[in-house]
Amino acid sequence: MDNTTYIALSRMDAEQRAMSVLANNIANGSTAGFKSGHVQFADYLSKLKGGSHAPGENPEVYVQDRATYRDFTQGALQQTGNALDIAITGEGFFSVMTPQGVRLTRNGRFQRLSDGSVTDAAGHALLDRTGQPIMLRPQDRTISISSDGTLSTENGVAAEIGLVRVASNYDLHGEGNELFRAGTPTTQMDVKELRQGMLEGSNVNMMTETTNLIELQRDFQITANLVENEATRRQNAIDKITQTQS
Repeated sequence: MDNTTYIALSRMDAEQRAMSVLANNIANGSTAGFKSGHVQFADYLSKLKGGSHAPGENPEVYVQDRATYRDFTQGALQQTGNALDIAITGEGFFSVMTPQGVRLTRNGRFQRLSDGSVTDAAGHALLDRTGQPIMLRPQDRTISISSDGTLSTENGVAAEIGLVRVASNYDLHGEGNELFRAGTPTTQMDVKELRQGMLEGSNVNMMTETTNLIELQRDFQITANLVENEATRRQNAIDKITQTQS
């Protein structure tokens, strides 16, 4: 393959991963607390051996896949009326205990299990501000959660929901579509803004993501056609040379 084909393939490889990220965003357009992903690419120029490009010469530009990052902007709040649905307004994350350790999430859809524990949909225990699983007593029926995270029932205060912040959202590593692993220590937040009976929706803009995916697919097809045409041209040239020599 010549350099033109290599350049085209580097672009196709980057576009294929971008389409995968966009498709995942669209698939999670209705997932509570989901934060959309984005890819970061960079062009890099090939260097000539022992020198620079001649004046007027176009350098060879390859596409380099640099990273995938999350957009942590707030999603719209949705009223549900469920007592254990909790939306965060502003910064912060809920802490849940998973088999792999403490993980963070913005998905505030919690449930009460038969043993009284409060968990997310996957059964991971919601943690209080001391890092302990939140448990409700059998006699607790009516659940009230104030904006500062105090969880009360008709029998008094049952727990204080923990909310943590990270030094930088770039320190968060996604695990699945809802959980994050903090790469640096987290700190408990003293000021919280929680809303009971509401969920923070996905921050995916479906129209924008769908448009981007269509444009990316079109560009990918154009590049694929270029590679195919180049391969056909080279094969035809080889066939002609072979026929001439035979």
